[in-house]
Amino acid sequence: MNTELVITTGITVSLAFLGYIITYVNNLRLSQRAERLERVNRQLSDFYGPLFARTHASKRAWDAFRIKYRPNHVMFFDTSEPIIEDDLKAWRLWMETVFMPNNLQIYELITSKADLLIESEMPNCLLEFCAHTTSFQALIKKWSQNDFSEHLPYVTYPREILLDYAKESFQNLKAEQTHLMGKSRNK
Repeated sequence: MNTELVITTGITVSLAFLGYIITYVNNLRLSQRAERLERVNRQLSDFYGPLFARTHASKRAWDAFRIKYRPNHVMFFDTSEPIIEDDLKAWRLWMETVFMPNNLQIYELITSKADLLIESEMPNCLLEFCAHTTSFQALIKKWSQNDFSEHLPYVTYPREILLDYAKESFQNLKAEQTHLMGKSRNK
């Protein structure tokens, strides 16, 4: 057999095999990137987008409530001055019609979409929020029975921590989404 033919055939086969390997690896990377982008899109649309929107809408509603009720107090339930009955009635009304319905939507989001979390374990602020929401349900039940002896649940709302978590997670995922989409367009 001709040595030149063997070398030429060997190089041709090697280049074809190398081309196949490069194509395979590139397609694998593109597929993995597409799967990651799909997951990030689901995380944003089904969990972190709604979490961000609802927690921040709740904050704006709270701010509006505080402008009208006891605006000169650091906290609504500031014990330095007794709360008048009209303010307590307003508190119960806003809790039952504005804050609690929103909290229940967030609670449902957390409990039904936990598979979309960024973390491998449930963040403490989400656990605290769920505990706060369920403990408030019992309190609102007491109010429905005309028992107004308590106005706060035993578990406090993790307001700033939850707001920061929702905002930071949303922004990080949006940045990752933009990065993945940019790479997908460039490849």
